[in-house]
Amino acid sequence: MERVHIPVGAGYDVCIGPGLIKAAGEMTAAVHAPCRAAVITDDTVAGLYGAAVSDSLARAGFSPCLWHFPHGEQSKTMQTLSAALDFLCENQISRGDLVVALGGGVPGDLAGFAAAVYCRGIPFVQIPTTLLAAVDSSVGGKTAVDLPGGKNMAGAFHQPLAVLCDTEVIRALPPDLIRDGSAEMLKHGILGDAKLFDALRKGAWMRGMEKTIARNVEIKREHVARDEKDAGVRQLLNLGHTFGHAAEKCSFFALTHGQGVAMGLVMAARAAGMDPSPILDACGSCGLPTDCPYSAEELARAALSDKKRRGDSITLALPEKIGRCYLKTVPVADLPAYFAKATGEAP
Repeated sequence: MERVHIPVGAGYDVCIGPGLIKAAGEMTAAVHAPCRAAVITDDTVAGLYGAAVSDSLARAGFSPCLWHFPHGEQSKTMQTLSAALDFLCENQISRGDLVVALGGGVPGDLAGFAAAVYCRGIPFVQIPTTLLAAVDSSVGGKTAVDLPGGKNMAGAFHQPLAVLCDTEVIRALPPDLIRDGSAEMLKHGILGDAKLFDALRKGAWMRGMEKTIARNVEIKREHVARDEKDAGVRQLLNLGHTFGHAAEKCSFFALTHGQGVAMGLVMAARAAGMDPSPILDACGSCGLPTDCPYSAEELARAALSDKKRRGDSITLALPEKIGRCYLKTVPVADLPAYFAKATGEAP
């Protein structure tokens, strides 16, 4: 098993290895005394792993209760959050109890946000079941739901007690979910590890899955540890996301997050004046789309509601070369020009 320590808040470990779903109770008991444990997930994951996690918690002395909601980004709303909070109340979850966030990015973000605001904050454990959640969203304490005006516009920073990533679950994922996760891994490679990027481009990472996931978590740790609240260097982790979130919003979230990020990585390279060929090649190897179907005008309009906007400016994460990126704060009025360059509508 690989273990990566995240030195923020009280500090916690990201554990990566096979069989961690079955060991969830024992590993949770190592970071929190047995208590009532509210497992929050979506309907797909509940059918696959809800019983296994609940049984493991019960064997370790916890009193689990399980709640699920319809899967998909369309459920990541204030309405679903309100229903989750009602569930916690109905099951008499107290400040001495905890939440278990089980699933991909949507359950992880929503359950984490519920834990952040319920009783002004209770502990929670992340159990990611997708590659994307394992390498990115389960680590770092960002929790959120979407608003009609934009993605992840309501949220809180709330660090988990632990992150348990079962690689047997990851290996069993359908190809489309592997592809989605590889987009975030490519982002990490572009940010700070050319060797990781090259391994992804060659399709060689699956043989060493535990170490590859751990390396991605290490890269995220480097940024989160220096800037927990996303006010500075952590914003580099948004590489491809301003462009990608805009594409997701234009598609009414028909595009998955991984698809949006892949498009966003290519657009970020073009906007920075970098040759996008290596990124195009790597995305192709990972089976990710790179052609954005929306115009620069549509994308720029969507980006105006991006949560990274500060007044009349927005900070873009842009690549200099594979393995090195930088932040550039630009006036909102200049966004259309950046998107025109990003989409190839302008040189």
